[in-house]
Amino acid sequence: MPKHKFFENIPAHWEETTLGDVCRHGGFIQTGPFGSQLHASDYVSVGIPSIMPQNIKDNRLFLEGIPRITAKDVERLSRYRVKPGDIVFSRRGDVDQHVLIVDEQDGWLCGTGCMQVRLGDDGVDPRYAYYYLSYPKIREWIIQRAIGATMPNLNISIVSAVPFLVPPLPEQRAIAHILGTLDDKIELNRKMNETLEAIARALFKSWFVDFDPVRAKMEGRQPAGMDAETAALFPDAFEDSELGEIPKGWKVGTLGEIADNPRRGVLPEDVASETPYIGLEHMPRKSIALTDWGKAGETISNKFHFRRGEILFGKLRPYFHKVGIATLDGVCSTDILVIVPKFDEWYSSVLCLVSSDEFVNHAVTFSDGTKMPRTNWQDMAKYETVIPTHEVAMNFNNRVLPMVQEIRANIMQSRTLAALRDALLPKLISGEVRVKDAGKFVVEML
Repeated sequence: MPKHKFFENIPAHWEETTLGDVCRHGGFIQTGPFGSQLHASDYVSVGIPSIMPQNIKDNRLFLEGIPRITAKDVERLSRYRVKPGDIVFSRRGDVDQHVLIVDEQDGWLCGTGCMQVRLGDDGVDPRYAYYYLSYPKIREWIIQRAIGATMPNLNISIVSAVPFLVPPLPEQRAIAHILGTLDDKIELNRKMNETLEAIARALFKSWFVDFDPVRAKMEGRQPAGMDAETAALFPDAFEDSELGEIPKGWKVGTLGEIADNPRRGVLPEDVASETPYIGLEHMPRKSIALTDWGKAGETISNKFHFRRGEILFGKLRPYFHKVGIATLDGVCSTDILVIVPKFDEWYSSVLCLVSSDEFVNHAVTFSDGTKMPRTNWQDMAKYETVIPTHEVAMNFNNRVLPMVQEIRANIMQSRTLAALRDALLPKLISGEVRVKDAGKFVVEML
């Protein structure tokens, strides 16, 4: 490999070259198919995913809304198919974003607007390369050389010229292992949160939508997964209501009877700049796990104060379904409603209700505005729902609240792990901290 000079001091036996050079033998760097090769009309609802720039965020691949194409089109564009170990860049926009292709994405397409990197046979570990390209100094190098002010773009020449540092292969693998272990735990926490949320939603639907315990008792069966004491809280008959049949002794009420919207407005000058801030851009779709936030000093607009555990509901364009739990105290955009239960035992019921598809659809229906529709608490509070007895609501909360608390704990742990990874990555990649000393560095950081 030819010699280059980007790093001032590198350890002995490490070599500095370029990304193009490490792809030269047995690999390649290429752009995805042009728009003339793959038209909007070619996309289908069920098919093979085609990775686009909008699907790459925080160096992860997001499947929500990913375009898909037919197997016939994939065969026609087979030169753009990805395989495990490839790295796919966003070629336009956030050009420093990239993702490592893993086994489950084998055979997908590097789509329009992306760039595909396949490493060569010169002894570079793909996971090391992925982390190396996440190195802030390299990301900044890429951003500075992208073409275009309004919409930055990459081309093959730019990506080929990226400075690349090659430690001995065992050290590459050790670096990737250390950083990957942290990422694996973060990913495990994310999947655990998805599972916990799914369990809570399933239980809410069973108890308060399908009324499974009541139907089981009517048929003389013990409600599935329920002890006798809990089963005794449910009636064994239905009665008519304006919402149809509901469990006997329960009632039809409104969200406003069990929840409120405290408007704790604060002016920008009254908020410390380091205070955690949540805007709509920080809220994921269809997930109550709010893992991201910024700082109040980053925006000068008025805000609402929220407390840890309170429910945040994105009222601007509510069809995006942005509803989640506050992981810590902070402030939020005025385009977010803070929702709290009127009584502690109703917390889990309110959370599952306002984050349900049915409720979000109600909010969408009663939104005002065409281009930027907004919902409001007055209409949301009128939402009719079945209200169980106090004892059933308390039992449900006792089951679901620990799940919510575990979700919050997982988020905070992942934030700590991500901070550790981000601190360790540049030191390992540059050789400032060697693999043998990384354990000590981790202990010091924790």
